[in-house]
Amino acid sequence: MPRTRRGILIYAMGSTAPDFELTTELECSVDELICFCLARQINDEDVVALGLATPLGAVAVLLARRLHAPNIFIASAIATSVTVDPPELSLTDAEGRWVEAALTSSSFVTGAADYLPSVRPKEFFRPGQVDRHGNTNNISIGKDYKRPRLRMPGVGGIPDVSVFMSDMCLYVPRHSRVAFPKKLDFLSGLGHSEERRAGSGPKYLVSDLGQFDFPDGNMRLTHLHPSVSVDRVVAKTAFELAISDDLQATALPTERELDLLRLEVDPLGLRKLETLSGAERRRALHGIVDRDVQI
Repeated sequence: MPRTRRGILIYAMGSTAPDFELTTELECSVDELICFCLARQINDEDVVALGLATPLGAVAVLLARRLHAPNIFIASAIATSVTVDPPELSLTDAEGRWVEAALTSSSFVTGAADYLPSVRPKEFFRPGQVDRHGNTNNISIGKDYKRPRLRMPGVGGIPDVSVFMSDMCLYVPRHSRVAFPKKLDFLSGLGHSEERRAGSGPKYLVSDLGQFDFPDGNMRLTHLHPSVSVDRVVAKTAFELAISDDLQATALPTERELDLLRLEVDPLGLRKLETLSGAERRRALHGIVDRDVQI
């Protein structure tokens, strides 16, 4: 039997709001939906760059390669490598697999400072904070740098590459007023600003609530995920959020596409790690490691 259920999406925008009814909504988790949204941003023959700790981005790239973009080049921060034939995803042997699959590799500094400015790839970033102009923070949450509320992984090469990138896509697995503040606690990635002299800021963002663009340098809601209202998105965004006049529902994957994702692209479930926290993530990590070493 098809895995379907009935769902109605109500966009709380008063009398002018369109209501979308989905009578064949697949049982698709939010991490899976984010993967498909990101994969749809990739075109065949794109050069796509991946960071060190971006499972959702990595799954999306491999998914796009299997679905509609077989001729992409993948530049990975893992082993600072470039490949057209990426390895299977792994948590315990990621670097070894990417080195074996690489057409070429370099130091991280050479890759970020020399190669990427010339290639100008499409890249997926997961920021800890995003303001209305697409500026990002991956340093820490909290104004006191020495005593932060949350210390984040760090900026890597984001301050460098965000200056010249013209095809940046952002994703935020947990949409909140902390993740989308009026003012960033720290600035580590360049978005849209009048003072900008290079690059163009992010073009696209997806969260667990919807999809967004930056048509005039300001973040705008363009799509709502199933069962999410505009009121909910607005309530979880600290800055004033623009709403598209042509607001749409996020397209759901087919059952065949979901099977491809779950059974072939990411059977270990690495994509789930970015939507979990605390004890749930620890349990998931242990389960992934146990399965990974048996393959």
